[in-house]
Amino acid sequence: MHADLPRFTGSVEHALDDKGRLIVPARFRERLGAGFVLTIAPPDPCLALLPSVTWANFCDRLESAPRKDEAFRRFVRHLFAHTEEVACDAQGRLVIPAPLRAYAGIVRDVVSVGSLTRVEVWEKERYQAHAAPQGEVADFIADLGLY
Repeated sequence: MHADLPRFTGSVEHALDDKGRLIVPARFRERLGAGFVLTIAPPDPCLALLPSVTWANFCDRLESAPRKDEAFRRFVRHLFAHTEEVACDAQGRLVIPAPLRAYAGIVRDVVSVGSLTRVEVWEKERYQAHAAPQGEVADFIADLGLY
């Protein structure tokens, strides 16, 4: 991880419009840059918005992976089939293609969550189901030696 990569924090609840467009919050837009990447976020059932530099670093790691077997190729094929290079329009909106909305279970209500090096876009109820209970978070932080 590089210290010069943009970091994302906070969360915003909002809704897609009738054309499947998401308003990307201004606080995230400025860090994402003019052009960025929209992709799936396995193993989580959500989407991710990544700055181009973060995506480039990820691709570099993929290209240098020591393992290039059938499972690797299937993963890369699946990931890149569900990845789009995107930009927001003048109103800060981004069209989320139907296959990506289907992958994440997004119909209308979403939560955009700053998640360190990316913005995750969750269907609201899925996000609530995947949010960790406080006790679990405290134990995890302790296991990592962060506090």
